[in-house]
Amino acid sequence: MKKTPMILQLALILFCIMAIPTAILTWYSGSQIIQNSEAAIGESTLAGLNANRKLNENALANLAQDTSRLAATNIFDRIRSFETYDEINANYNNVSLALSVTKELLNLNRRVDGVYSSYFYLNDSDYVFSTDSSITTLERYESIDWITEALEGRRGISGVWVPRKLESGENVVSYVYPLNRLSSTTRGIIVVNLKESQIGKYLHATEIGDSNYLLLDSDGKVISYNDHSLLLSDGQKLPYLQEILNQESSEGYTFHELDGKRMIYAWSRSAMSGWWNVSWSSMDELMIKSRDMQGNIILLTGAIILLGTLLAIFLATWLSRPLRQLVRTIRSKSDLGVVNKNELAFLDMAFKRMQEEEESLFQLLQEREQDTRSLAVHRLLRGEIPPRITEAFPEVCYRVVVVSIDQYRRYVGNTNVETRSYHRYLLNAKYESFFPEGILARSVYHNDGCIVIVLNLAPDESGEKEGLIRQALEQIRDQSLELLEHSVTIGVSDLADAPERVALRLFEAMEVIKRRMINGAGSIMYWHDEEEGSRKYLDSESSERRILNFLDAGELAGIFKELQSIRSQIASEENISYDNIMFIYYQLMGATIKHLRENHISTGRMVMGRGNVYSILAAMDTLDELEEYLHGFFTEIVQSLDRSTSETNHAERIIHYLKKNFREEIVFEDMAKEIGISYSYMRKIVYEQTGNSMIDFVNQLRIEKAKELLLDTECSIKQIAAEVGYYNVQSFNRFFRKYEGMPPSSFKSAKSKSS
Repeated sequence: MKKTPMILQLALILFCIMAIPTAILTWYSGSQIIQNSEAAIGESTLAGLNANRKLNENALANLAQDTSRLAATNIFDRIRSFETYDEINANYNNVSLALSVTKELLNLNRRVDGVYSSYFYLNDSDYVFSTDSSITTLERYESIDWITEALEGRRGISGVWVPRKLESGENVVSYVYPLNRLSSTTRGIIVVNLKESQIGKYLHATEIGDSNYLLLDSDGKVISYNDHSLLLSDGQKLPYLQEILNQESSEGYTFHELDGKRMIYAWSRSAMSGWWNVSWSSMDELMIKSRDMQGNIILLTGAIILLGTLLAIFLATWLSRPLRQLVRTIRSKSDLGVVNKNELAFLDMAFKRMQEEEESLFQLLQEREQDTRSLAVHRLLRGEIPPRITEAFPEVCYRVVVVSIDQYRRYVGNTNVETRSYHRYLLNAKYESFFPEGILARSVYHNDGCIVIVLNLAPDESGEKEGLIRQALEQIRDQSLELLEHSVTIGVSDLADAPERVALRLFEAMEVIKRRMINGAGSIMYWHDEEEGSRKYLDSESSERRILNFLDAGELAGIFKELQSIRSQIASEENISYDNIMFIYYQLMGATIKHLRENHISTGRMVMGRGNVYSILAAMDTLDELEEYLHGFFTEIVQSLDRSTSETNHAERIIHYLKKNFREEIVFEDMAKEIGISYSYMRKIVYEQTGNSMIDFVNQLRIEKAKELLLDTECSIKQIAAEVGYYNVQSFNRFFRKYEGMPPSSFKSAKSKSS
């Protein structure tokens, strides 16, 4: 392309500028017509479906409300003492009271259209009050065993809706409402049977065209449908119904092919009952006009492209004239060494140097600006007011956000310095970009895995910006987890109306981070002013005593149970302070160490070998980490106490074995198996008993024996080396020099002269 004359390139470009966008626009507009038409029909269908759903829900809610009102009256208390059917018929007064219950049930039926029947069953009685059979025994009325199963999953005090088929063949949706202690002292159940056909009327109230409507419960069972043969069956077996019920969205619409027709399926799930309202109708006839319009647009586009081609050739000749004249002028004044290239390649070379210099200058200015902004933020966090603060923070309100890396010690252990520096740079840049326009964010690294974000915004009485800030913080939490492979906890301060209060807001946000101990890692928490008197102080002295008793008995299960009890007590208190929590665990640690020392048990290896246990506790973020650490701490103590009695016997056997067999080649792993302990444990015992490694101890035994032989016998150096276990003189000389500071021959000579 660099050798093609510019006029031809320009002609091609102009053609592409006109023809390609026109073709794309045609295709896009045609597809948009189809999509918008389908979308309009889909929205209309969904709106009608929602209207039907709400009409049905209102009717069911009214019936449930009327039922609960009836339950709240004292009408059922009058017949509470009648346990049998015979007691009701015992006298006229009893019959009159019973009939009044039946009368109220009839009134309940009249309040809502489509009620088939209703009845009341008194717990542990042998009769029911019904609107279809009056007062009758359970033996002569339809079975009520289904009620127990229907109420198994009920929550709260409201009733449940159950689709079923009566013995009479009528399909109903029954509302089962157990009387509760809040409404009545009588224990019983009201059942109202609403006809399925009445629900069908609600569902078809705003029917559009040849739409079909279907009502399913949360498990997919058909509650209402114009094909009564499918009632109470599995609705997911109908075409595309299983796919719709598996949707995450509670409402929407989609398109499918059914029997050669394009159909629109709309669904809406009730938030009150979890029922699914589904409708479907044909799209083909509604879309005929839209497709005809799409074809006409394609024909018109073809004509436009043809005219555009002619126009592109004319414009290319006219527009390239000034540019060609510019190239001729530059070539006459400078030589850039561009040969056999067109005008555009020449101009590219001419401006490349200028562009490189401009980019370098821009990068330098950008780095300077970033450093200036970071310095201003750091000064603001220290309580200082940087100069020209209104340029960096133009709005009057401030909020401080602290993003703290959870389990920071583990994060530091898994990453090197360069990686952590790169993470800080990347997160600072990302954090500022997450906040929308109108909320200025400045991010800086603070310390110990904390990044501070200073937000600057205008007063917001509507609270809209608070929602946007919450969304940005959720993005920060998710992106940080993805990058660091560590969760982060976010603390948000209260609003500040002046820059000098930003340092105080930083303190608030850091205090909020401490709530991670209770709320757990990965939380987003806000500062709330708490009255000092509302804080409750906890003391775990009784648990400490029990833990020390369990420690003396060596019962780890009891210790773990008490640790769980302490943790549960802390978690149940909403206003407990972080300092109180740490005091509880510090006190437990101190009491344990003191108890061990009072019982003359060495704490060097068990406690001090772990480092500064108090610093370790202070660095932990959550109760889970604290409990896990203490589990390991007490486990090691109990195991160490168990080992202390057997360690002495093991040490005697090991030393005896080495002294007996030092002349031979010892395989330490086999030796450990013979004694019955692990190799690492054996090494540990030898080091604690002798202060040397096993190899050094064996070599010392050999050298001591060699010294005796050098002084008491006339054996040669080679013979003595073989006698004490060295198979070559070089090794013997090397180890002798290492431990005695001289070779064997010099040692023998020195001792001979001194004697």
